[in-house]
Amino acid sequence: MNTTYILSAVSGYLIGSISFALLLAKLRGINLREVGSGNLGATNAGRALGKKLGVVVYWLDMLKGAVPVLIAKLVFANDINIAVLVGAGAYLGHILPLYFKFSGGKGVATLSGILLILAPLPTLIAGVAFASSVFLSGMMSLGSLALGVALPLSMFNYPGVEDPIKYFSLFAGLFLYITHRSNIMRLLRGEELSLRKKK
Repeated sequence: MNTTYILSAVSGYLIGSISFALLLAKLRGINLREVGSGNLGATNAGRALGKKLGVVVYWLDMLKGAVPVLIAKLVFANDINIAVLVGAGAYLGHILPLYFKFSGGKGVATLSGILLILAPLPTLIAGVAFASSVFLSGMMSLGSLALGVALPLSMFNYPGVEDPIKYFSLFAGLFLYITHRSNIMRLLRGEELSLRKKK
């Protein structure tokens, strides 16, 4: 395999492995593993640190996906595979971080940042499904599951999206269902937490 491709995926993975949720929680003297779901993502950070810092974590997680992909896209403008591999690495790094025993977040914010750089308009279209689901249900998990379906549908049907981006969106969308498997079980049992309910 091309050495550049390998280095792209590895560098993306190492950047994606940074957990802003865990770091901000530690600054507040909070062990995020012991709060709420124990997940190292923006939603659980919001439960532990408050909504404002939860939003900060969401944006930071988006940026750690978006910035390295943007750099790769600019530097290697003639090979979209490199930007996609950086993004795939960052996505996996967020979910399975090297620095935190391979237990991280669920990947929604980081994936959003990656795809906003790779294919902005179809990502925004899929984002409407995410936002609508969250608004109607009050549940981030339902929004995330809707996004997992909407992203590949949008990418495959929007003209001009390159094949590596399409197939990455399909892989990533399916993977969202794996990272949200505990949420799916709680939804089936009627036990999933709503953003509208206080704990």
